[in-house]
Amino acid sequence: MKESNKYKSKQMKKIVTFGEIMGRFCPENFQRFAQSMPGKLDLTFAGAEANVAASIALLGGQVKFVTALPTNDLTSACLKNLRGIQVDTSDILLTDKGRMGFYFVERGANQRPSRVVYDRDHSSVSITRGEEYDWDSIFKEANWLHITGITPALSEMAAQATEMAVRIAKEKGLTVSCDLNFRKKLWQWQTNLSPQELAQKTMGAILPYVDVVIANEEDAADVLSIHAGDTDVESGKLDVPKYSEVAKQIIKRYPNVQKVAITLRESYSASHNNWGAILYDSKKDKTYMAPISNGQYAPYEIKNIVDRVGGGDSFGAGLIFAMNTPELHHSADAIRFAIASSCLCHSINGDFNYVSREEVESLMNGSTSGRVVR
Repeated sequence: MKESNKYKSKQMKKIVTFGEIMGRFCPENFQRFAQSMPGKLDLTFAGAEANVAASIALLGGQVKFVTALPTNDLTSACLKNLRGIQVDTSDILLTDKGRMGFYFVERGANQRPSRVVYDRDHSSVSITRGEEYDWDSIFKEANWLHITGITPALSEMAAQATEMAVRIAKEKGLTVSCDLNFRKKLWQWQTNLSPQELAQKTMGAILPYVDVVIANEEDAADVLSIHAGDTDVESGKLDVPKYSEVAKQIIKRYPNVQKVAITLRESYSASHNNWGAILYDSKKDKTYMAPISNGQYAPYEIKNIVDRVGGGDSFGAGLIFAMNTPELHHSADAIRFAIASSCLCHSINGDFNYVSREEVESLMNGSTSGRVVR
């Protein structure tokens, strides 16, 4: 993605993301696990916060990814992959405890949904105390920290480390963004609470340090018990205008939050989604929607999804990149850039969004035909 280098902004300070990176195993050609095992699986590296870091770097941003990983050859390969796309890995904590986590994804098609199996218990990041990270070095020359609700779901220790990260970041004057990213299968480390209750309790201690909240059409309900009108996610029916009220309720509960972005996925099948988003700016008391056509909200219609896993992370990356780029930072432009970036991610295998800034801007400015570029 060399063409994006000319866009590297000298005014953009370093963005930091903190969380887990894993090996991602996926059968080829939309096969099911039972068809492909034993046999060949495609291995890439992935993880919500790492996906955001990778996507920002590929867009031309300055970004550092922070995690804990075991000292072994798998980690060496992972670090080489990240460095190869210009992600700063200098503050990744290498340790002799724990392991690299893995997850297996069976990509869905048409009416068959995608399926995910996690294998990440006792991963290094889940058993590393917050005090073990060098936060002074991590936040040096940085102005932004991004976290998600996935890493705190791994363990109590990971949750405490995430809370420490956002607290220290705010003490140092950084802007903090958080993608709520509710994962029911992961919130299991306090057995007397349901996954939703544990998520609400844990994220309730983190959100007072957050400036920008990112969510999908379900997260606010699962993590904050804030619901959007007559939305029925399972049927693909979204009450789109009500999401402005969801954003306002989040800010009412957490007045430190300045902006709330919510992706809106209307899922007709695993292969056919409508894809859009809103961004509510509390200072302007205004909601911006994207995409827009003839003055009206008109979501991208994605009819042949290649891989939707990582789509939300590519949205978060696009939003953060735009907010840190002077010519894109206005809320109306930032949300257009973010949703266009994520739309393109649905055409790419793997979690990392291998698109350039030029390609995103071309789509957001109306080039939707997919014609060959010669």
